[in-house]
Amino acid sequence: MPSMLVLATTAVPDHLRGALSRWTTEVVPGIFVGTVSARVRDELWHAVTDTVGDGAAVLVHPAPTEQGYTIRTAGTRRRVPLDFDGLTLMRMTAAPNAKEFTGPG
Repeated sequence: MPSMLVLATTAVPDHLRGALSRWTTEVVPGIFVGTVSARVRDELWHAVTDTVGDGAAVLVHPAPTEQGYTIRTAGTRRRVPLDFDGLTLMRMTAAPNAKEFTGPG
């Protein structure tokens, strides 16, 4: 049975955006929304993970969880999904080039 998905991409190759546009609608640059079967969703995600390169992607789709959805990520992201007693929370990590703050002087 088809279900809705939201896929957010950052700095991915143009050919990947074109492939995603065949199955979904790019509502704003880098945000794709569509209703597809689980098989198509998984194949699209496989294509994303194979070609994300230095970019990043987040997929949100319905799942039989307490929240009613699941989150998948690929590439380098500062927000990392973390399972906390069955709930998915987002953990913020330090910026890759952030220097540790040592205080004044």
